[in-house]
Amino acid sequence: MEAPRITIQRARELRRKLTPPEARLWVALKNNRLNLHFRRQHPIGPYILDFYCDAAKLAVEVDGQGHAGRVDYDERRDRWLLAHGIRTLRVPATSVRDNIDGVIETIRNRAAGET
Repeated sequence: MEAPRITIQRARELRRKLTPPEARLWVALKNNRLNLHFRRQHPIGPYILDFYCDAAKLAVEVDGQGHAGRVDYDERRDRWLLAHGIRTLRVPATSVRDNIDGVIETIRNRAAGET
């Protein structure tokens, strides 16, 4: 699914400015601990996904404190993605910081189709 040019440009900027939890998760995903290929800050339609695995049709979103006031937006976004065949896994930034192995296991299970 093609993304607007402005979304693609913003995704490029975000790749250079990962938050510490995003950077930590990216290292784990990049080291291929899951045997899956993930993209970071992946533009799709009007949205930018923190991490995306095309083979599993799975978006992984690292939610920090800024997401507390964005519940409606996040729900609308997740519905849009699901309508396009992409499941969303939301992971608290604190979990990435405090329990990266647990987060990786959760991603592994969700990618395999488990809930």
